[in-house]
Amino acid sequence: MNGRFGLPALLLTILAACGGTPSETREPAARMPDRERGPNNGRMLRDGGFAIELAIYELGVAPEFRAWAASDGRRLDPRAVNLSVTLTRLGNRIDVHEFQVQDDFLRGASPVCEPHSFTVTVDARHNRRAYRWEYDSFEGRTRIGPEMAKAFGLETAVAGPAVIEETATLYGRVVPDPERVRAVSARFEGAIRSVHVLPGETVSEGELLARVESNESLQSYPIVAPIAGTVTERIANPGEQTAGRRLFTIVDASSVWAELAVFPGERDRIRPGVEVKITPASGGATQDSAISYIAPFSAANQSVPARAVLDNENGSLAPGTFVTAEARVAEHRVALAVRRSALQTFRDFRVVYAQFGDEYEVRMLDLGRSSGDWVEVLGGLEPGTTYVTANSYVLKADIEKSGAAHDH
Repeated sequence: MNGRFGLPALLLTILAACGGTPSETREPAARMPDRERGPNNGRMLRDGGFAIELAIYELGVAPEFRAWAASDGRRLDPRAVNLSVTLTRLGNRIDVHEFQVQDDFLRGASPVCEPHSFTVTVDARHNRRAYRWEYDSFEGRTRIGPEMAKAFGLETAVAGPAVIEETATLYGRVVPDPERVRAVSARFEGAIRSVHVLPGETVSEGELLARVESNESLQSYPIVAPIAGTVTERIANPGEQTAGRRLFTIVDASSVWAELAVFPGERDRIRPGVEVKITPASGGATQDSAISYIAPFSAANQSVPARAVLDNENGSLAPGTFVTAEARVAEHRVALAVRRSALQTFRDFRVVYAQFGDEYEVRMLDLGRSSGDWVEVLGGLEPGTTYVTANSYVLKADIEKSGAAHDH
């Protein structure tokens, strides 16, 4: 298949039309193992002097059957032949295709749905005689026994409804919580006699930072840490005067803020209480939080600052770290979805591998919304179908190795 017909709306219509009908009892038919090709690159089906050339045509149209009839090597008027094709798919689903006359050939009245993998039964009538042929035309199909499937780590699920979360991506950085920052200065002006900490050291609340001799009383008194945290700044050396300045800065980074930029396109969807998943840009664990504040003003770049509080007891979020936040702005309950991990590529399609006992076969999907682990399915898969969710690349490799190509 060339995939040249594929407008999304057209594909959706085709997929929706491919429901099939239950199986029925049919007469035995002659098997056709050979693949003789006709002048239109179709499969030649012969019985005595009567012949049908059957092809799937898909250049610029949805895939459809086309057939040409001949008798004793001479092309027949298509009006002299009655033709139908029955396709038996995995799961015993039956598609019946009737034909109508167009120009000098017979044209299938309905699209041939993907995948083009089926047992084909062809029934024809000409001059009051009936003809029947049967052959296999498989693609994207393989057989793997349960022991091998277990060894390959194949896992399956049943396709059904799911909740698709709609998210908006925000960017920002980690900043200290201002209420957890302390600038430390001397209570009384005087000379610094000793300093007991260095920048970067962790201190406990009440721990000695320095000793100062008062200029008025000439008495020495301690300067202690008002909170537990990290000494991020030390502007104090022995022998210097305190001079009313800040001597130390201590930051408690056990709880920090993610300061995020909300641009105009997302402003209406981001509000206090919206849940966010925040991930450091450099990698690391994702943390759940919620928007706790949105500023009433815009910054110079027209973004609005927003804030989410993050636990940082393990110290992994250093202030200044860039972060990405996925804000959950809406939920959509969809009728049919598959796991993102199940998706593979096959020709020009995104597919999953459906399981029928020991057999696995591609299902071409028309996809909709996606979020997290789930992708909405708009067409190409029946609800209740068992499909492979893990290690489906094994099936793809096996099919490619076996050469199960798109060949009619």
